[in-house]
Amino acid sequence: MRIAILGGTGDIGEGLALRWGYHADHELVIGSREASRAGTKADAYETELDSRGIDVTIEGRANADAAAGADAVVLAVPPYHVTDTVEAVASELVDADVVISPAAGMKRDETGVHAHPPSAGSVTELVAGAAPAEVPVVGAFHNLSAGRLADIDAELGIDTLLVGDDEGAKEIVGLLAEDIDGLRALDAGGLANAAEVESLTPLLLTVAQHNDGLHDLGVRFR
Repeated sequence: MRIAILGGTGDIGEGLALRWGYHADHELVIGSREASRAGTKADAYETELDSRGIDVTIEGRANADAAAGADAVVLAVPPYHVTDTVEAVASELVDADVVISPAAGMKRDETGVHAHPPSAGSVTELVAGAAPAEVPVVGAFHNLSAGRLADIDAELGIDTLLVGDDEGAKEIVGLLAEDIDGLRALDAGGLANAAEVESLTPLLLTVAQHNDGLHDLGVRFR
């Protein structure tokens, strides 16, 4: 499968690129607003994987070029950029099987990190409203520690919750998630449940802030 990671130069994008490059056999394309930056990061990811004996080619392109021809498009951009990013690449999304949204709206103050959803109810619903109507959107990877994900030596043993109204698209994302060793995908229902799933992210960050040794906190449901 060809996976475009838009905003793939950031923390969550790096983790997904390295994990998929290490554990799976997908075509990976890193997207950024600047093609040169995407190319530099793609080269860095290749070098990291090569140092571990993994020979993989990762492309780096401007976001629209990265999305063109991709089967799955991951919006690994901050929540306040998702709408602009989707609108900028919309014409390239029509052939995609799924758009994946891992962003969560948050704000931080002296007491911790708090949920700060957009007026749409959740970032995933915001993406669904901006994406072409024929392209399903699935929320996933919200509650993962970016640092832990990008550390290939770190065992995961954690879950990611999937939300979406298209069951086939959720199945695709579940398979992509479980291509990553130690990551289990769980169905959390439709897009209407995205706000609850996204609110777990600031909760985890607040718990990590107030407890030593939990900076790479994740969730496992039993």
